[in-house]
Amino acid sequence: MGFLPINPIQLLVWTAVINGIVAAPIMAMMMLIVSNRSAMGRFQARPSLAWAGWGATALMGITVAALLWSLLP
Repeated sequence: MGFLPINPIQLLVWTAVINGIVAAPIMAMMMLIVSNRSAMGRFQARPSLAWAGWGATALMGITVAALLWSLLP
């Protein structure tokens, strides 16, 4: 990594930030799929598990919104 003018630790931090931003919509799509009986059949998520998944997805979405809000000038 010595050939890049970017600090490797900063690169790792920004990679983690991008990963967190991308994770929220992926989690939402996964929750839509696992909650759909026609897609999952007998492996559909139980209601308690679906509530927990949607709660985690909402928390990720709120966190991403707070991050983006904090980056505004």
